[in-house]
Amino acid sequence: MSESEIPVGAPCWIDLMTSDLEKSKAFYTALFGWSYETGDQEKYGGYVTASKDGKMVAGLMHNEPGSGYPDVWTTYLRTNDINKTVELATTNGGQVHLPPMDVPEQGRMGMLGDPSGAAVGLWEFGGHTGFQLQAAIGAPAWFELHTKNYPAALKFYQDVFGWQTSVMSDSEEFRYSTLGTGEEARAGLMDSAAFLPEGAPSNWQIYFDVENVDETIAKALELGAQVIQEVEDSPFGRLAALTDPTGAAFKLIED
Repeated sequence: MSESEIPVGAPCWIDLMTSDLEKSKAFYTALFGWSYETGDQEKYGGYVTASKDGKMVAGLMHNEPGSGYPDVWTTYLRTNDINKTVELATTNGGQVHLPPMDVPEQGRMGMLGDPSGAAVGLWEFGGHTGFQLQAAIGAPAWFELHTKNYPAALKFYQDVFGWQTSVMSDSEEFRYSTLGTGEEARAGLMDSAAFLPEGAPSNWQIYFDVENVDETIAKALELGAQVIQEVEDSPFGRLAALTDPTGAAFKLIED
């Protein structure tokens, strides 16, 4: 995807914090056909960029022992002014988990907590302008916030990131809005107060596009993954949720 195709406020990048970098790399290569390039240790701390068919799709970094954080996938939203976004976030009920920092020659990053407790990354473009491939086999396809405080989260992303949202459903059983409408939608926001287990925080979830969900699950299980949401057919495709061999959760979708 080119820079012009990723609007400000939309998901523009994902990365995985993993306690076993080599195991994770092998897993996602087997599952999605990814290849990798490792950045300079001094400049980028050995940050690994994953590509599919030569196009960048994700990053991986080492989760240091004792960090206190579980292995996790993070979604980053694009900002044109990271300092202003952080300022808006703090005045609209958000928290700053990681203040803006320069990534040499690539851009600027930060990490927020929204009012419902979900962590979300920030990325201001420099040399790195986000995904080069999206909504294709082996690439991220959809991004979805599962929130325990739907009204507060919705208002936060509208006010801080300028989201123009569209209501897909507003019933007690299923409350869901999207960033954008129809084919132009970029992300979803779901009222998950009734679904998230007790103690589980609000969180961003990432779907990866695959040719065959059932075959991909079988392969993933052989490689040490676990299924946390059984495969199901939905109006948007065949879906399932897994954790990878080190415990990071992700989803699969077959259109």
